[in-house]
Amino acid sequence: MQEITARHFAERLERGARQAQAAGFDGLVVAPGPDLAYFADYLPVATTERITLLVIPADGEPTMLVPALERGGAAETRAAGAIRLADWADGDDEYVPAAGLLRPDGRYAISDATWAMHLLGLQEKLPSARFAAISNALPLLRAVKTEDEVDRLAAAGAAADATFEDVLRLPFAGRTELQLAAELDRLLREHGHSQVDFTIVAAGPNGADPHHEPGDRIIAEGDTVVLDFGGLLDGYGSDTTRTVHVGEPTDEEHEVFEVVKAAQQTAFEAVAVGVPCQEIDRVARRVIREAGYGEFFIHRVGHGIGVTTHEPPYLVEGEERPIEAGMCFSIEPGIYLPGRFGVRIEDIVVAAEDGGHRLNNSSRELHLVG
Repeated sequence: MQEITARHFAERLERGARQAQAAGFDGLVVAPGPDLAYFADYLPVATTERITLLVIPADGEPTMLVPALERGGAAETRAAGAIRLADWADGDDEYVPAAGLLRPDGRYAISDATWAMHLLGLQEKLPSARFAAISNALPLLRAVKTEDEVDRLAAAGAAADATFEDVLRLPFAGRTELQLAAELDRLLREHGHSQVDFTIVAAGPNGADPHHEPGDRIIAEGDTVVLDFGGLLDGYGSDTTRTVHVGEPTDEEHEVFEVVKAAQQTAFEAVAVGVPCQEIDRVARRVIREAGYGEFFIHRVGHGIGVTTHEPPYLVEGEERPIEAGMCFSIEPGIYLPGRFGVRIEDIVVAAEDGGHRLNNSSRELHLVG
């Protein structure tokens, strides 16, 4: 993979400006959060009441306004050569220089993560300006990945795969969910992750809760265990789910697993450029419904991934946007039987002109653990 440099950020800034203009906006207003990391390689040490704002005009020079005491850190990012810096000092009215970066009657797409106090401060200075949330105005702003971004997501996926292979060698029975979650955290970091966002370990009846928080439940013989884990490696996300079983599964547990596996495979095979995002959800849901478990598949089939582990596009009923080459997203159908057990299988997939390509390649079989 190439080193990310100011040139890469300049290209992102130019692409963002073009997308804003094409959507009828005068530019983007970007606050601390994933969008700022993506465009400016910058996050303040702490997001506080002091305003930090990047303005990417549809036509003009990108400028980032930062508190004077944080200018040093902002000037040292890899994007610094592509962005003009401006600052304000404590005691100043920070909304004066912030408003000065915008057209008084402009129309802007603004980061979802912008604090309400800052948006209200801008609106007070610019009563004729209009703002729309980026998630609504430009939902696919970061959705189509470059080749370099796909390579980074593939590296993160490979690290998650290696983590799964390692955790299979560990004892499960007699340990708590929290202990296994700690092992997943450790292994992800050993395989290069700088940030671990989640380590779900859901054993037995807890597996019927898709977002179960690991607890003190002791994993026992006969448990189905859902493992869902991921984070950031070199700034890009991993997210994978595998389901294992402690000892021999029952016929029903094996059947449910095979239904989920078939749904995941069928949905993967449906990935193609031009197919509406909702169709991938429909395909997986059809397999599960026809097997008699439709009411137990209780979430969308997938979400995008990039500099965050959840971002557009979302593969869910009602999302009619077509899949584009370079989109990266999860495919993760599941069946959840309340009070009994759950099964989920998840891979990250990148769409290409010749179909989908998995970025997770660890075994999708039902592994038996001890």
